[in-house]
Amino acid sequence: MAQDPLGYNTKRNSIKSNQSDDEDMDSRHSSLSYKERRREAHTQAEQKRRDAIKKGYDTLQELVPTCQQTDVSGYKLSKATVLQRSIDYIQHLQQQKKKQEEERNALRKEVIALRIMQTNYEQIVRAQQSQPGHTETPVSDEVKFSVFQVIMDQLFITFSTVSVSNFSELSAGVFTWLEEYCKPQTLKDTVYQVLRRHNNQMRG
Repeated sequence: MAQDPLGYNTKRNSIKSNQSDDEDMDSRHSSLSYKERRREAHTQAEQKRRDAIKKGYDTLQELVPTCQQTDVSGYKLSKATVLQRSIDYIQHLQQQKKKQEEERNALRKEVIALRIMQTNYEQIVRAQQSQPGHTETPVSDEVKFSVFQVIMDQLFITFSTVSVSNFSELSAGVFTWLEEYCKPQTLKDTVYQVLRRHNNQMRG
């Protein structure tokens, strides 16, 4: 067997052994670094989640008026209290929205009713003006107001038959009342009666 007076083989084996140890250490280091990176990423993700939740609660407290005040004890509101007050406030807004929608629908129906009355009055005026021998005579504002007041008083008396116990009955009753008492011919007869009574009073 050849001799190794300079110890080359021994040195070579030593170098290989050291390289193997370094690779094992690098492998362990790489494995530990991966676990640490996962742990750090998880920690960062959890912190972002907590920050997002905190920001959400802070935004709720800024938007909801009832959450802008401190607790009776003087401490900051708990998250459960913020959530409950936010729910209560949203329900309050929903009730207000529903009420406003009902009022808007009622106003729309009133507009429709007024337009019907306007159309009826215009038909009466056109029918009156189209009569043969019709001459325009000046009428004072006082007489106009007096006649208008009497007409409206009579309409108000008939309107007392409309049920106002709830909104649905009122809506249905208004249209029935319009059809029965505000038809052009009915209003025309009412106006003629009022004018005749007014003329008789003026003559008397």
